Amino acid sequence: MAEEHESHRNPVPADSRRWAWTAVMVLIVAIMLPIAEAGLRGVVALLLVAAAGAALAVAAAYWFLTHRGVIRGAALAVTVLAPVVVVVAFAASGHLWVAIVSVLLVAVAVACGRRALRDGHVSPQPEFPAVPVQHPFFVMNPRSGGGKVVHFDLQRKAEELGAEVVLLSGPQQLDVTELAENAVERGADLLGVAGGDGTQALVAAVAAEHRLPFVVISAGTRNHFALDLGLDRDDPAAGLDALRDGVELRVDLGRINGRPFVNNASFGVYAEVVRSPQYRADKTATVLQMLPDLLGEQGRPELRAHIDAATVDGPQAVLVSNGPYAFGDLAGMGRRPRLDSGRLGIVAISVANTRQALGLFRRTHNRGLLQRTGTEVVVDADVPEIPVGVDGESVMLSTPVRCTISTGALRVRVPRDRPGVRLPPPHLDSARLRKILWPN
Repeated sequence: MAEEHESHRNPVPADSRRWAWTAVMVLIVAIMLPIAEAGLRGVVALLLVAAAGAALAVAAAYWFLTHRGVIRGAALAVTVLAPVVVVVAFAASGHLWVAIVSVLLVAVAVACGRRALRDGHVSPQPEFPAVPVQHPFFVMNPRSGGGKVVHFDLQRKAEELGAEVVLLSGPQQLDVTELAENAVERGADLLGVAGGDGTQALVAAVAAEHRLPFVVISAGTRNHFALDLGLDRDDPAAGLDALRDGVELRVDLGRINGRPFVNNASFGVYAEVVRSPQYRADKTATVLQMLPDLLGEQGRPELRAHIDAATVDGPQAVLVSNGPYAFGDLAGMGRRPRLDSGRLGIVAISVANTRQALGLFRRTHNRGLLQRTGTEVVVDADVPEIPVGVDGESVMLSTPVRCTISTGALRVRVPRDRPGVRLPPPHLDSARLRKILWPN
C-alpha cells in the first residue's frame, strides 16, 4: 500500500520511461548482434580473449610502475601490445566490426539509461541572497598560477570595488591567518583570496569562525575548489563579480588535525611523492622514480584508515575529500557536484601486489579500490608522524590523523552568473531503472 501511494505521489515522467525502454532495447540489440553473427560459443571465446588481454595489460602496467630497468621496459611493451593483440585476434576471426558496433551500442544504452535517471538526480546547490558589505578584504598571492594576479590586474580591479588588498610578496613569509584576523579586527565584513587552494583554506577558516562571507578568486594553478563552485577558471577577474552581483552558497569545510582544507587530504604514496623536492620540477620523472620503492612492502609506513565504524588495513593510498567526488572512471578525479553534503569522500587504494592491481580493474570493494563517505576518518600508522598532502601542500602530521567536516561552515559568495556550474551525469543505478520501467 505504501509503495502504491508513493508511485501516485511521484509518478514516473513519460520521458524518463521512454529513455529507459530505449536503453533496454539498445542493450538487447548489443547483446544479440554478436550472438547472431558469431554464435554463442564464439561470443564467449571473444569475451575471454578480451578479458585476458585487459587483465594482462593491467598487470603489466602495475609491473611498469613497481620495477625499474629491463623489467620496466618489458612491462611497458606488454601494456601497449596486449590491446593490440586483442584487436588483431578479433580482426583475424572476422568479428572486429561486430565488436566495435556492440561496444558503441552499449555506450548508447548507458547514455539513454543515464538520461532516464536525470529526473530526481542531484539538484543544484541552493543559493541565498547576498547581504551588502562595506569593507571587503582580499589576500592575493602574485606567485600563484604563474602570476595570474598581475596578468589579470586583480589588485586594481578589487580596489576599484572598494576592497582592501594585501599582496603576499616580498622576501618575508607572511602569516595568512594573522592577516585575515587583523582585517576582521579592523572591521572587514568579507574575506577573499586570490591564490592557491592552501591559502584559500586558511582564510576560509577565519571567515567560517566569524561567519563572514568568503570570496574565491581562481588565481591558483589548478583551482579545484573554484571549479566545483562553478567559477570561470580562465577568467579569474570574473570572480570579483561576486561583490557586484553575487549570491551565497553554504559550503562545508574539512579539517585535518584542526587544520582546514577545502579540497582533499592525501595519505600514503601520493603524499610521499609530493614531499619530494624534485616533484615540482619534474612530476612525471619523480613519480616513476619513487613508485617502485613506495609500492614495496618496506617503502612506506603501514597505514590504517578508520572510516566511521569501518576499518581499512594496509592501504597504499588514502584520499579524504571535503565532500565526495563524482567518479566518472577509475583513474579520473571527478568533480564534487555539491559542497554541502556534510560528508567526507573517502577513497582507499590497496595495490601491494599484482592481484590487488587486478582488483582495481574489477572494481572490487574489499581490496583494491574502496569508495565510501563518512563524517570522520582517522588515519593511523606505525610511525609517530606521516606526510600528508593537504590541498596539494606537503605537511608532516602526528598520528593518528583525524579528518572531520564542518557542515555549512562557509558562506561562500559567488557571482550570480557562473559558467562552470554543471551537474555530473547520474550513476547508472539498475534498481532505479527497474522502478522507472515497472513503477508498480
